[in-house]
Amino acid sequence: MAIRLDELSQLVGGTLHGDGTALCHGANPLELAAANEITLVVQPTPQVREIAALAIVTAKLIEECECPQLLVDDPHAAFAQIVRQFRPPLPVQISNEGTASNARIADSASIHPSATIAADVVVGERTLVMPGVVIMSGCTIGSDCVLHPNVTLYTHTRIGDRVRIHASSTLGADGFGYRFEGGRHVPASQLGYVEIESDVDIGAGVTIDRGTYGATRVGEGTKIDNQVMIAHNCQIGRHNLICSQVGIAGSCQTGDHVILAGQVGLKDHIRLGDGAIVGAKAGVMDNCDGGQVYLGAPAMPQRDQMQIFALQRKLPEMRRELKAMRKQIATLQAALPESGSNERAA
Repeated sequence: MAIRLDELSQLVGGTLHGDGTALCHGANPLELAAANEITLVVQPTPQVREIAALAIVTAKLIEECECPQLLVDDPHAAFAQIVRQFRPPLPVQISNEGTASNARIADSASIHPSATIAADVVVGERTLVMPGVVIMSGCTIGSDCVLHPNVTLYTHTRIGDRVRIHASSTLGADGFGYRFEGGRHVPASQLGYVEIESDVDIGAGVTIDRGTYGATRVGEGTKIDNQVMIAHNCQIGRHNLICSQVGIAGSCQTGDHVILAGQVGLKDHIRLGDGAIVGAKAGVMDNCDGGQVYLGAPAMPQRDQMQIFALQRKLPEMRRELKAMRKQIATLQAALPESGSNERAA
């Protein structure tokens, strides 16, 4: 699908600055937008000159930006409307026969009769779909994949080749995003999808939320343990190891070969560099450079945290020493008045 920029402007009731005849082929968030796609800019940054997208949706004209700009009062609402043009929400249509008639299933794939496969689903060669699996409309699954019992894929989920997803994992549910309006929490747009690249393993009971507008992505070769939560808009790098009960808040990004040990928590919008290792139960509150080990809550480089741990182990001893010093000081203070009176008498 391709839509002219002036047509998109009419669609959202905006004002277009730039070439209205340019053809737009999609809509994606800033970090994912291609050269033929429109994107959203809410808070202009110094990097606005480097935007690679065809055009932007924004509230006020950004002088530093040379690409066409679509000005609207509510950029989020307008961009959501544009995203729907390129990726319309798919209705939930469950076939009574289990597999929809227009689903494209490879001849060598094996689908259990109790699995539910909705319309416009593609399943590749030699893929195995086990009992109770639900694959909603518009999903694409590559070759040699295994979906264990009761896995659920929401609409538009994209799975590469040789991916294993263990029992009861859910990919593509709405992200936990709300706006506070009129004294109540109103759901924000959840128009994106989940993309799992090839050779990824996903454990049991894992949840990966769809992006707000674009993809929540897990990179090639990454291995995810049981009961991990990956929130909307996250970009997980290649060949990561993510251990059990890790929780990753929205819009985080990890580099390649990152290791997150058990029960690690990342606050939203965190970036971890290539080769970063985060120890068990660490709480990551700030960006972490690659090639280092991080421990503790808040997480900090291993050397700094080990010094803190060493001091903490000495706290009981230091407390006893402090109590003894206080007694000595009290004894000295008690002796001072008597000493002073003796001197005056002399």
